[in-house]
Amino acid sequence: MKVISKPVEVIAHCTVSGIPQPIRFRITDKKEEDVVVKISKIIEITEEKLAGNKMYVYRCESKINGRQKILELKYELSTCLWYLYKI
Repeated sequence: MKVISKPVEVIAHCTVSGIPQPIRFRITDKKEEDVVVKISKIIEITEEKLAGNKMYVYRCESKINGRQKILELKYELSTCLWYLYKI
């Protein structure tokens, strides 16, 4: 997987315990066009601290350009921002 670490717009829902679950996200590609990627499956959710900021790390499976890919999304709790971290 290649590290990208780009901010993305995400549509998510929250569980009863308050943990957000991503459904799909939008990213701008190299041609400056918006691409919507649907999350097929959440494989794993972990917590980490990066520079003292608590984050949820989501390892997901998605179909991009007709191919199944594994990717990582990060959710920063203090700022409520989502990042596409690895693809």
